[in-house]
Amino acid sequence: MYEDVIDDEDMPLSRKSILPGTGFFVPDEIDEERQEREIAAALDGESVAVVADPDADGLACVALVREVFGEGALVPAGPHELEDGLQRVADYASPDVQVFVCDLCPDKFEYVDEELEALMANSASVRWFDHHQWHDDVAAKVREAGVDLVVGDSEEECTADVALRSLDYDFDEQYAELAAVTRDHDLWLREDPRSDDIADLAYWLEPEEYVDIVAEHGVDLPPEAEELLAERRVEKEALIEKAVQRGEIREIGDWNVAVTYGRCSQNEVAEAFREQGADATVIVKPAGSASIRGTDAFQRCHEVAGQVNGGGHPKAAGCKPRIYDDMLDYAHHWTTRGATTKQVILDAFRNLPEEDDEGVETER
Repeated sequence: MYEDVIDDEDMPLSRKSILPGTGFFVPDEIDEERQEREIAAALDGESVAVVADPDADGLACVALVREVFGEGALVPAGPHELEDGLQRVADYASPDVQVFVCDLCPDKFEYVDEELEALMANSASVRWFDHHQWHDDVAAKVREAGVDLVVGDSEEECTADVALRSLDYDFDEQYAELAAVTRDHDLWLREDPRSDDIADLAYWLEPEEYVDIVAEHGVDLPPEAEELLAERRVEKEALIEKAVQRGEIREIGDWNVAVTYGRCSQNEVAEAFREQGADATVIVKPAGSASIRGTDAFQRCHEVAGQVNGGGHPKAAGCKPRIYDDMLDYAHHWTTRGATTKQVILDAFRNLPEEDDEGVETER
């Protein structure tokens, strides 16, 4: 395949918004080999390792750990890469490494049992900080494996909050402020305008670059970071507008559920639909995954996502239905603007058990 076919640098926004980024078309084994090399090099000689989701919350935890220990090799791992991150530390770190796992939650213990066993056998200690919705049995088994697990209230804390209070260290106010502003975005409180800045910056920069910036400047970003944000947001706003324009609001049971498709910033799209009266919003992405955002009127996003290979929080969750067997499935996904994925997720809304007046689930 010619590179210019998948390169989206100069692609018109009308097409860019409906197709995944260039990285989607790079074979997994090539990307995995590159990651293996980079992570092995990062872990070489390090006594501290941090397996973290590379968003603003996970990377804030990396900054906190590095402030305490003066080091901390970052092993980036999204929610569907958790087991890979654990195994890579077990494979490449020294046996006396102190390991921190941040902002990640396994849906089932079976997904990480072998990798966690290997990690426990090849490390000095493992501490795990998170704020997602953990199943009691999963948390119990992780602790039984020897992990020091601390899970915060997902409606009150982000993982940076959990790390800040769990690490035995007298942090400067800069780090408490970083956790507070990260929480403002991660819990979608939207009370501090700086929270959108750090979330966008974490998305657009390489993880190490972001960690360096917030470790040095906190949430008061340097001019070059502000310039980058201003430049990138021109395109960001255009992609948001296209996603909102192609969306619709459907009545499902007692809820108005907005559903749309496109490469975009999901939180801003969800806010636009909330202003139009949506109780929940589903944003289907070109890569096949989807984000589910709730409101005060709908706080069961994690229940919806849990039915379709995902999870998260009551007001914010993500998933990727297991419906893509080959490139024809993805081609159908792009040309129909995610029709099958939309249907699967909307069916998950319909399948939610009813709640009584006190919020207790009852049989339909």
